[in-house]
Amino acid sequence: MKSGDTPQPDLFGNSGTDASSDRFQPLAERVRPHCIGDLFGQEHLVGPDGPIRSYIEQGRIPSMIFWGPPGSGKTTLAEICAGSLNYRFEQLSATDSGVKDVRRVLETAEKTRRIEGRQTLLFIDEIHRFNKAQQDTLLHAIEDGLIVLIGATTENPSFEVNRALLSRMQVYILQPLSDEEVRKVIDRAMASDSMFASAGVTVEEMDFLLQYAGGDARKALNALEAAMSLLPSGMRPAVIDRAMLEKALQHRAPEYDKGGESHYDTVSAFIKSLRGSDPDAALFWVAKMIEGGEDPKFIARRMVIFASEDVGNADPYALTLAVSVFHAVEMIGLPEARINIAQGVTYLAGCPKSNASYQALNEASADVRAGGPVSIPLYLRNAPTSFMKEIGYGQGYRYPHSYPGHFVEERYFPDQMEPKAYYRPSSEGRERFIRERLEALWKERYGS
Repeated sequence: MKSGDTPQPDLFGNSGTDASSDRFQPLAERVRPHCIGDLFGQEHLVGPDGPIRSYIEQGRIPSMIFWGPPGSGKTTLAEICAGSLNYRFEQLSATDSGVKDVRRVLETAEKTRRIEGRQTLLFIDEIHRFNKAQQDTLLHAIEDGLIVLIGATTENPSFEVNRALLSRMQVYILQPLSDEEVRKVIDRAMASDSMFASAGVTVEEMDFLLQYAGGDARKALNALEAAMSLLPSGMRPAVIDRAMLEKALQHRAPEYDKGGESHYDTVSAFIKSLRGSDPDAALFWVAKMIEGGEDPKFIARRMVIFASEDVGNADPYALTLAVSVFHAVEMIGLPEARINIAQGVTYLAGCPKSNASYQALNEASADVRAGGPVSIPLYLRNAPTSFMKEIGYGQGYRYPHSYPGHFVEERYFPDQMEPKAYYRPSSEGRERFIRERLEALWKERYGS
């Protein structure tokens, strides 16, 4: 039954609204929030300065597309919008609805507006699965104000929703819920749902449940309900432990504590496998992190650092690839982003290695910390004013591009310091060419 429909008696005279019917609904439906104040997550949309809260407070909402991962609250937010404004709520799923269903909803919307004076909010789940003809049937209804359309999608709407429809709608991105937000959803469900509250349910392995959910509140609630159904009848209090969750879900998470010693040990093994040019071991450790619920952006950041620290100029492209992997992870997210991570891992493990740049910086930093005051030669100083030029700033500087080979032998170190070779390029990969060039340019420093 749609939330805007009037309950009809069944064959036995029941309206279908009594409490006993709740037991046939999934837990996620029984505890779905009905007002914006009960919604966890999406503060950027429903917080004090959020646009959707502002629309509701002003008493009018535009047609919108909610783009976000499963379990982030797209359906719930659409229902809250309709309920808060007393709109009739109609829901279709693009997977099993066609043009005929859309036209039926539009006809009902026209009657509702004419007879009851109420607006209709049409929510279409997985709107990206509608073809162009199906999407086109909605255009005039939106333009004429016959309906407010909210479409939900897990795919980038700029690729999956046709331009004409997209131009008539606001697009809002919903983020995966944080572990703390999913925890609040679970706590409220156990306290407010009559079946759970009467059993005094407690969850011993909340971290395991949160890890399994991965920011998907519905997935967490479904898992909780599945585990609850396996508890012995009449068990009070009802304790759901890790073994019960694993049995219900047929899912055993790897031993990986994102905040503990296992986290740091696994990351260490991952980096050392990359450094040791073993792509297979590196893939194993990165798979362990992903399966253990590690933030993929943390993995990608470590790869960016590694590209400069351990590959360096032996393969300058490694840094470009690592940064690209990080951006891909940000843009796509799991599960697909694991493919981007795998590409980066195998490249970084397989390419030549050099830590010469990193070691050079460490040595230079040590000299800076150990040394006293240093003065910059006048010919290396900036001279933005005529007074500075008069006292010698910048005088005598030789511009390298004006000399053969775009090089001139000059002293660039501080006056009090003898030049020394911090950077000692290896013979690996492209760094070999850098070494040969420096040996030719700075013979005294690099000749040996």
